[in-house]
Amino acid sequence: MEEKTCCCHKTKERSEDERRKLFNRLNRIEGQIRGIKGMLERDAYCPDILAQAAAANAALNAFSRELLSNHIRSCVVNDVRAGNDEIVDELLDTLQKLMK
Repeated sequence: MEEKTCCCHKTKERSEDERRKLFNRLNRIEGQIRGIKGMLERDAYCPDILAQAAAANAALNAFSRELLSNHIRSCVVNDVRAGNDEIVDELLDTLQKLMK
């Protein structure tokens, strides 16, 4: 996977398999959020809504872990091998944001 630069914004070409897996995760999360909205509309019991919100949060965290793993295995590894050590600082900044 080669990282491309265009107009000062980085992009990444993803394999069809990677893209499909990420979209599947996001679609499930989107469904969970719609379900939570429906529970709220039906005046569901607060702990039940909170349990579903926790499940959606866990699913979003799983999405982030998968995306980060793919990023490290492709972009970071390729940049380090090419001598671009600045990618390590970018990775550390990204991890800092994820751990807030």
